[in-house]
Amino acid sequence: MIDRRQLLRSLAIAAPSVLGIGAVGQALAQDARAARLIAANVCQVTPATAQGPFYFDPRLMRGDIRDGRAGYPLALRLQVVDAACRPIQGARVDVWHCDAQGNYSGYPGQQQGDLSGETFLRGAQVTNQAGRAAFRTIWPGWYQGRTAHVHFKVLLGERDLLTGQIFFPDRFSRAVFDQLPDYARDSTRGRIFNDQDGIARRAGQGAYAEVTQVEGGFEAAMVIGLADDRGALLSRS
Repeated sequence: MIDRRQLLRSLAIAAPSVLGIGAVGQALAQDARAARLIAANVCQVTPATAQGPFYFDPRLMRGDIRDGRAGYPLALRLQVVDAACRPIQGARVDVWHCDAQGNYSGYPGQQQGDLSGETFLRGAQVTNQAGRAAFRTIWPGWYQGRTAHVHFKVLLGERDLLTGQIFFPDRFSRAVFDQLPDYARDSTRGRIFNDQDGIARRAGQGAYAEVTQVEGGFEAAMVIGLADDRGALLSRS
C-alpha cells in the first residue's frame, strides 16, 4: 500500500485543470478573487439535491468532526453568499458524510453494524462576517451506488434554506480509494464515480468543490450560492 506522502507526490504530477484548480478558467478565478470568494464557482446558485436517508441533528457546534475516524485528512472550507455575491453572516451550516468504509454514524444497518448513538463526521458551524465556515474531516468513502460526497444544509433558525451535496474531482477519490489502506475493501463491487452517479450528474458543476493539496492532506473549497429569496431572508436577519 502507498503511504500519504507518496499519494501526494503521485497527484502532484497532474495538470492544474485535472486537479480541479482552474477548471472554470483563469477569468473566473480572477473574478472570484476580486469578489473575495474562496472558490471560482462564482456566485452560481447552488443546486438543491436529495437529503438522503442519513440526516439527523446531533446539535454539535464544532469544526473538527472526525471523532478519531481513520481516513485521509480533508480541510473543508465553505462560503455562503447570496445571488449578488454578498457574503451571508450568521447562517448555520450542517455537514455530514460517511467514513472511509462507507458507514454513517447514528444509524443501524451500516457496514460496521448498528452505529446508533455515534456522531462521527457530523457537525455544524455558523458563518462569519465573510460568510465562511470550516471543518476538519476526512475524505469521504464510498458505498454501493454512490460517488464520494459530503451532505450539507444551510439553516436559519429551524428553517432549512438549502440542502445539497458536495462532490469532488474523481482523480482524488480514485487515488485515495485505490492506494490508502483505510479505504481498502474486499470487493469494489458497486463502487462508482461522478459520471455514473445520477445525483452528481443532475447537480452539475455548481456542486463541485475545488480541491488542492496541502501539507498532509487535501483542502476543498466551495461557494454555496443561495437564490435571491433565501439570501434576502438571511440578510434581513
